[in-house]
Amino acid sequence: MRISFIIPSRNNLKYLQQAVQSIHNCYGTQHDIVLLDDASDDGTWEWVQSLQGDHIIKYRNEGPNRVGHTILYDKGVELSRTEVFTIFHADMITTAYHIPNLLKHLKKGVAISATRIEPPLHPPGPEKYVRAYGFEPEEFQREKFEYDVATLEQINEGEVTKGIFAPWCMYKEDFQAIGGHDPLFAPMELEDSDIFNRMHLAGYQLVQSRDSFVYHMTCRGSRFKDGIEIEAEIPLPDGTIWYKPKDSEEYKALRAIKFREWWRKWGCNVLHDDLLMPIVPPKYDIGFVVLNCGLPLLEFLEPWCSTIYLKDDYDLIVPDYIRKEQPKTQFNLKERIKPYDNKKQNEILITFDASKLNQNNYRIIEDLSQIIKESGEVGSFELDIFTINIAQMNEYQNNLIVCNTI
Repeated sequence: MRISFIIPSRNNLKYLQQAVQSIHNCYGTQHDIVLLDDASDDGTWEWVQSLQGDHIIKYRNEGPNRVGHTILYDKGVELSRTEVFTIFHADMITTAYHIPNLLKHLKKGVAISATRIEPPLHPPGPEKYVRAYGFEPEEFQREKFEYDVATLEQINEGEVTKGIFAPWCMYKEDFQAIGGHDPLFAPMELEDSDIFNRMHLAGYQLVQSRDSFVYHMTCRGSRFKDGIEIEAEIPLPDGTIWYKPKDSEEYKALRAIKFREWWRKWGCNVLHDDLLMPIVPPKYDIGFVVLNCGLPLLEFLEPWCSTIYLKDDYDLIVPDYIRKEQPKTQFNLKERIKPYDNKKQNEILITFDASKLNQNNYRIIEDLSQIIKESGEVGSFELDIFTINIAQMNEYQNNLIVCNTI
């Protein structure tokens, strides 16, 4: 089976070069490589243009502004000529049997992930191996890595678990059936968690192949630059050290914005089990009826509901909030923020005095979907500072399966 590697890249030339070389060394399958340059200025596009072969598909965002990998992933799938594709990062190194060991589990309605091996730049987890074979391409310990992978392939032969993360592959038809990635999360951050939720709700099987491996140098480009600055060394329970790298200012700013978009869309935090299998709580139509809500509290509360009704100082705080926040969101804030005396049409209304909010009841707001689900019935009840009135318990998360904004 022929497969397309979809690889966006922005100013990651040396990582991209190593990724492409590793793909050329794959065994057991034919492949195309779709390279998408996001207005790089480090020579990436010049190098991509120099590549020869019908299996190389080239695309460039001329810029000057980046569009981000959320958009470029979908452009890459659109340009691909194969039934099957894999989302691949420019800072990944594939192994000889990575693709054959993925494809042996693939069928329609399945998205399958390889197993990542990463240096200690992120916390460990049961879905990956934390082993340092180099932080930069020039220090990559190829022979040791390939020897260890051969051993792991034998130990884990044919094993699968449930879960999903990059690099993952699936049929192009299945990807397009749910509308691809949501540009709400462009240029980056949480587009993967969003599409994984939607795959899960669509009934796709989400599988990890435990004998298919890539080495992931982790989060180059927007998050970590060449020559990582270590922010802290954190001891782990097994006696090893997690080297916490310093996030770039660009990454931190985008992350904050996109988490607020996530809360507006899904009404919950990003949730998954230990193997990164998505957990999707119900999405309810919730209105907050709020007393004593100043500007800082409005900033916290607004993303967590469908509508927020303010009793005090509406004309003083709302125009300032909308002026500041509207350029950062695709949601219409004038439709989301209403005066207290406006007709309240939400199926669930939660009334409270914002001046009484503290860390404990902040957490109640974050867990509202689960709390309402567990309440189990229409009616009213008190919880901490909140009066919760449930007229209907319709769930709307399945309305989010198909992204129709692209």
